[in-house]
Amino acid sequence: MKKALLQLHIAVFLAGFTAILGKLIGLNEVLLVWYRLLITVLTLGLILYSRGKLKRIPVKEVIKIFAVGALVALHWVAFYGSVKYGNVSIGVVCISGAGFFTAIFDPLISRKKISLIEIILGAIAIAGIYIIFDFHPQFKLGILFGVISAILCSLFPIFNKQLLLSHSPEILTLYELGGGLVVLSFFIPVYLPFFPASYFFPTTHDWIWLLIMAWFCTVLTFDLQLNALTKLSPFTSNLAYNLEPVYGIILAFVIFNENRALNINFYLGVGLIIIAVALQMWRVWYARRRVPGT
Repeated sequence: MKKALLQLHIAVFLAGFTAILGKLIGLNEVLLVWYRLLITVLTLGLILYSRGKLKRIPVKEVIKIFAVGALVALHWVAFYGSVKYGNVSIGVVCISGAGFFTAIFDPLISRKKISLIEIILGAIAIAGIYIIFDFHPQFKLGILFGVISAILCSLFPIFNKQLLLSHSPEILTLYELGGGLVVLSFFIPVYLPFFPASYFFPTTHDWIWLLIMAWFCTVLTFDLQLNALTKLSPFTSNLAYNLEPVYGIILAFVIFNENRALNINFYLGVGLIIIAVALQMWRVWYARRRVPGT
């Protein structure tokens, strides 16, 4: 159990570190994600092939998986756009708004009853983002990218949940990221005229950070999370991942001194988001306690 918890928190820390790497890599956000996907897909493909786990999926299913992979790729583009046009703290804080959009989209897509309490808690998180937006107009574009990132982030697990019923997580991840790579290849020419890149091929410096991002913050993180889930519940995993923005903000303060560019209203907004997340986690934990055998 202790080993599983350690693996989980290392995975969460590495996930939080991707925002730092996004700031360190000089590539435009859409090119950054394209190279990240390329390295990750090649690496995962080789790993699964060497383990004898690589298999084909029917074309009809591949199309569905590629569509979900496109959500992942575009979410990453928006997230790193938020980091580059705002800063790391803005990027990781805006992701917390995903809960609000999940509370809206999940019932609509899954045809379930809308939870008023989830809407309220999500609205509290959105209010926190609005406070940051209102008092930090210099980060307007970064926050806009961050909100788009949160919307796409909320849609991914809704659609991915159904696919996991038919496919193993390893194969599903490979095909989804492969789909994201394909879709992004067609999206780049549409995106770059609006957000031009200063260069297109990674520098030596960029390659180092890209390899760390792909191998450690994507492939290794995925493997650690899967291993941890064999011993821990999904709830414990989700609870731990709420620390990802915290790790990201702390690292941003230490590495980039971002706290100097933020005023008290940033912390007020973050406080509202933390309250919303904490209340949601308490609500889920309390509901689980009332169900025998959980």
